[in-house]
Amino acid sequence: MTGICEGRVCIVTGAGRGIGREHALMLASEGAKVVVNDLGGEIDGSGRSSGPAQDVVDDIAAAGGDAVVNGDDISDWEGAQRLVNQAVDTFGGLDVVVNNAGILRDRMLTNMTEEEWDAVIQVHLKGTFAPSRWAAAYWRERSKAGEPNDGRIINTSSPSGIYGNVGQANYGAAKAGIAAFTIIAAKELARYGVTVNAIAPAALTRMTENLGMGQADEATKEKMSPRWIAPIVTWLASPESREVTGRVFDVSGQALSVSEGWHRGPTAEPLDDPAQLGPVVTKLVADARPNANMFGYDEQQ
Repeated sequence: MTGICEGRVCIVTGAGRGIGREHALMLASEGAKVVVNDLGGEIDGSGRSSGPAQDVVDDIAAAGGDAVVNGDDISDWEGAQRLVNQAVDTFGGLDVVVNNAGILRDRMLTNMTEEEWDAVIQVHLKGTFAPSRWAAAYWRERSKAGEPNDGRIINTSSPSGIYGNVGQANYGAAKAGIAAFTIIAAKELARYGVTVNAIAPAALTRMTENLGMGQADEATKEKMSPRWIAPIVTWLASPESREVTGRVFDVSGQALSVSEGWHRGPTAEPLDDPAQLGPVVTKLVADARPNANMFGYDEQQ
């Protein structure tokens, strides 16, 4: 297979189903060698099966591509290290890490349990940090040895994290953390020849079908297909994207855009008397742009 990712070694976490599966298939179709990581669990993280990851590897092989299964838990420190090591040992190096794996434990804040909070933060936030950390260490050592890198980390945030969504305090907090992690890691890893970007996808998958998307008409379902997410990830994984880093891309079958992060808004002189702050804060809030809704637009629109 030849394409814009020809010969690049890519890890895709959570690649057994949904968005991750589309990433793995398209990367392979563009010439990448893919490590297909997936625990094969349910959307809440329970259960385990090698079947989904193996199915993706079989599909890639049938199309003439090169891929292997990895069943490590990416939120486990040693598991994440084994994942990176497998890519290097199997294919001779590592160029791209796509952090995609995730679970849902949706609950209103007043009813959320500690376990529901911890499980989601563990998989999404630590599960992004751990593979990224081991990949970064690999690229740093190459750089110190005088070897060039053209590395990529591509993270998965969410509209729930960058815009906010009721019932997803755990998931949204993790995804907002991933967006911040992306910006900081991009600054830190530039010296090693590595870019770091993120996507905030909206797609109809088994994780979102219970959020109302499953009742959409067929035309809308097509526009919300996870296949629309893979092209930007594949491009970001390619050498063509080496000048783009530290950005979050809002993507669906309806639009591709760059999400603009926090910026300092209206400003006033500080006061040391809290009793005088009422009218000052009222004016600041009135002058400020409203928070975005789940579609990324001002709440008033």
